[in-house]
Amino acid sequence: MISDAFLDAVLDTLRTLPFLFAAFLVIEAVEHYSNQYSSKVLARVGKAGPFLGAVLGCIPQCGFSVAAANLYSGGLITLGTLLAVFLSTSDEAVLILLAHPGSGKVIGSLLIWKVVIGIGMGCLMDALFRKRKEEKHIEEMCKNCGCSDTSGIFRPAILHTVRLGAYLLVFTFCLNLVLELVGIEQLSRILGKDTLFQPFLAALLGLIPNCASSVLITELYLSGGLSFGSAIAGLCAGAGVGAAVLFRSNHPLAENVKILVLLYGCAVISGILLGRVM
Repeated sequence: MISDAFLDAVLDTLRTLPFLFAAFLVIEAVEHYSNQYSSKVLARVGKAGPFLGAVLGCIPQCGFSVAAANLYSGGLITLGTLLAVFLSTSDEAVLILLAHPGSGKVIGSLLIWKVVIGIGMGCLMDALFRKRKEEKHIEEMCKNCGCSDTSGIFRPAILHTVRLGAYLLVFTFCLNLVLELVGIEQLSRILGKDTLFQPFLAALLGLIPNCASSVLITELYLSGGLSFGSAIAGLCAGAGVGAAVLFRSNHPLAENVKILVLLYGCAVISGILLGRVM
């Protein structure tokens, strides 16, 4: 059990490393090459950020949520864009559905609804919280980490990626071990189908900052343990390891808690509404 949990943690971490490295490269490039030009570009992208974020987030990997968390902590994207990515992130759900014959309609519905939810909630958040997070200089993000005095953009990006990757490996291993001990059958009983609070419980399960949560929610839905609305609530709340990265790289802590509450609320509301119309 321990070896399986560790192997899964290693594989999950390795899959996120390219996205981590890409996100840190963007931040380094912004600082080193063109602050003035990038500010104008980001201002334009910021208005369409929820649209782009929701589309990218639905790609079946949790890497984009990791990148979004880092970019938000650096002040390069808005809160609405961050939540759009988080809400539309599907992790492994699409891949699991593809392994089941005749699931094309379900996949289409899942992706369409998650993109719509991501765009709608993202635009709403940007309208409610207009103030953009202060853009950080790379020196602030590298404070006390020993990489801010290196030249170029590749070495600092690699250092950040390795350090955050090590953190994710330990974090993911612990979560995988807990899931192995609890078991999927016990979780199915806890999340009794068609109960009044199922979307709340499914979204709470989705908040587990690990790609394994999307696998669990999808399997529960396919086995009949979750309704479509509850599955949407769980998968919208599940931002993969993006939430863990947000708590690691973004400060203050109270802001991260607020973002997590907003993510949970958006997911539950979406799940309840879809449960009434589907």
